[in-house]
Amino acid sequence: MKAFLLERYGPPEVLQLAEVERPAPAAAQVLVKVLGVSVNPADWRSMRAKPFFSRATLGLLRPKHRIPGVDVAGRVEAVGSGVTRFKPGDEVYANLLDHGSGGFAEYVSVPVEVMAVKPANLSFEEAAAVPMAGITALQGLRHHGEIQAGQRVLINGASGGIGTFAVQIAKSYGSEVTGVTSTRNIDLVGSLGADHVLDYTTTDFFASGRRYDLILDTIGNLSVRDLRGALTEGGKAAVVGFTSVAKLISVSLRGGKDVAMVSAHVATTDLEFLSNLIEAGKVHPHIDRRYAFTEIRAAITYLEQGHARGKVVVGAP
Repeated sequence: MKAFLLERYGPPEVLQLAEVERPAPAAAQVLVKVLGVSVNPADWRSMRAKPFFSRATLGLLRPKHRIPGVDVAGRVEAVGSGVTRFKPGDEVYANLLDHGSGGFAEYVSVPVEVMAVKPANLSFEEAAAVPMAGITALQGLRHHGEIQAGQRVLINGASGGIGTFAVQIAKSYGSEVTGVTSTRNIDLVGSLGADHVLDYTTTDFFASGRRYDLILDTIGNLSVRDLRGALTEGGKAAVVGFTSVAKLISVSLRGGKDVAMVSAHVATTDLEFLSNLIEAGKVHPHIDRRYAFTEIRAAITYLEQGHARGKVVVGAP
């Protein structure tokens, strides 16, 4: 099969398209024919081994996992001996971040605990846009933030991959949502359902004195002091991105229970929850750009520039 290989750390150009052996599913896995993938910050960070200490898990001198790619959607080709919930022909989507990646290929073996049936109203490319960003938004809002109807919710980075999902998920809970974005993305965030949209280039949203029950920071450029100061009594902030290692360490050391760094871990139950929201028309992935499979390097380069509006997806190999 065809796959993009990462033999050494570096920019997207180090990825090489090559012929490799097709994987065989283990007992609790299924073999998926990949029909859509999306690219994530996790992809370029792992390719460049940033931050440097991530090499402790990625591989000290060279990448431990040769085929990158964590978000996939496709059709089940074969199932392992212990699999009963899926059968060949099923249309599924999954995230492989905790299971060795491997999505930038024609076929990939996927553990059943990180996959679900694809939402019927999404194409394969659209479905591939959901797992990483959608689950990160969901877990930040629900698992840490304990989101409830009527709460004031602030989404920092509301036009990005995670943010576009977060605005829609928060609205599905009946929250009053404020989205923070740049001038060019004000209309986009409003179209997603945000009640208020703040332009960070012209507005200091901390200076207004407005308080929020829940803040989801998808960028990681806000200080713990500012986050805590913008929370209501008993409010919570979930930080799911970071712009520097210093910001990451600051939240980890000074955040506590009310300001926490949240790392998403995809599970079937959360994917099924998102599928219900998507099929009910309450959430839909916003696709910024689409690339052919052979253009994966260009897709990652574009995402790494930091200006994507929603998700960047790649078609079938």
